[in-house]
Amino acid sequence: MSEEHGNLIKTPKQLIIMVFACFFVPLIIILLLLVYVNSGKRADTEASAEQLIKPVAQLNFKDASAPREMQTGEQVYKAVCSSCHATGAAGAPKFGDTSAWAARLGKGYDVLLTSVIKGKGAMPARGGANPADISDYELGRAVVYMANAAGGKLVEPKAPAEK
Repeated sequence: MSEEHGNLIKTPKQLIIMVFACFFVPLIIILLLLVYVNSGKRADTEASAEQLIKPVAQLNFKDASAPREMQTGEQVYKAVCSSCHATGAAGAPKFGDTSAWAARLGKGYDVLLTSVIKGKGAMPARGGANPADISDYELGRAVVYMANAAGGKLVEPKAPAEK
């Protein structure tokens, strides 16, 4: 009988070479793939690492005896209102959308402010803000800011008298 299939490895030297090749060739291929995959992400590594390790919430301690600084309408919008009004979530009229705000503007400032303070539809009372953090005056300024961005001509409310 003749041997049709012979052994590929005939000497101990060939065996050692094959063992090393079977170990190192896949290892080199894996390392080259890792270098290729990570080559485009070096610039963003530091920023994304900071984003990943930043805390979920921060504590901001306020001095209770310090005078209160009133926020502008834009600041209140960005802090409270933009979560829904920037995207139109839950049926909220989008910021600056003239057609969505037209019927609301026709009702006037007082009706808009009452809707904000008491809540309407899916919008919670005060837009979900705490009365200790944002006053009615500041909410009124936010209403004027959003309404005027949509083509309204509302006048900024008068500041409350200081106590």
